[in-house]
Amino acid sequence: MANIIGVINTSHVPAIGGAIARRAQQEPYWKPFFDGYVPVQKWVAQKRPDVVVTFYNDHGLNFFLDKMPTFAVGAAPEYANADEGWGIPTLPVLRGNQDLSWHLIEALVDAEFDPVTCQEMVIDHGVSLPMALFWPDQQWPVSLVPICINTVQHPLPSATRCWKLGEAVGRAIASFPGDARVLVVGTGGLSHQLDGERAGHINRDFDLRFIESLVSDPRWATQYSNYELVEKVGTQGIELLMWLAARATLDEARKVHSNYHIPISNTASGLLVLEPAGN
Repeated sequence: MANIIGVINTSHVPAIGGAIARRAQQEPYWKPFFDGYVPVQKWVAQKRPDVVVTFYNDHGLNFFLDKMPTFAVGAAPEYANADEGWGIPTLPVLRGNQDLSWHLIEALVDAEFDPVTCQEMVIDHGVSLPMALFWPDQQWPVSLVPICINTVQHPLPSATRCWKLGEAVGRAIASFPGDARVLVVGTGGLSHQLDGERAGHINRDFDLRFIESLVSDPRWATQYSNYELVEKVGTQGIELLMWLAARATLDEARKVHSNYHIPISNTASGLLVLEPAGN
């Protein structure tokens, strides 16, 4: 059966792509951020995942406000990183893992989720930038299954619903035939708001409590409604829902590495690497 080797939760700010393109990793503004990923790069090299299952939120490349699925799963043979208008260079195409994609889709439907199935799909910075942070040479040694969660158009799925989605994905991965080594990734956040009267909002105390909770009390954030979460972490900070879904794929877990740095383009940048307890 397939094996989840670990979970990485990470921010995915577009400005990261610009810094990579400019080779600005050691500039004072960026160094504390990029230094946090050096242990992650060593960890993934040691763990040698075969496939990455990524929970992320689409930023308008596949879905827009007129058609916004709550959950969508990619089942494409490959995923190109398309131009988003940020001026970020596009990254190499990622191979899809259609066998695992269809296994997850069928398992989610059996679990009474109703994901949109995408047999053609492009990916944006929510997927591509974490990959570039884990594998800086951009020679992807893994295939990809992207799972999109709506954090843009209300109504959004609740934290509890996203947790249950992650649990269902974890069970499905465990029942997948073969010996695939699966890395689960949750991308987005942490606290930030890009518009309105609270533009620039960052809540360091809540961010750090949330990161810690994913180790010690992983369902902690599910006590809050989405309105309460937005009040605490900002409109776009609700992307922490992807972190919850990714964490829920594991039962007991131990922390391997974490990092927190503010600000990166008015966003609180978080990073957390977890392994199954006992590994």
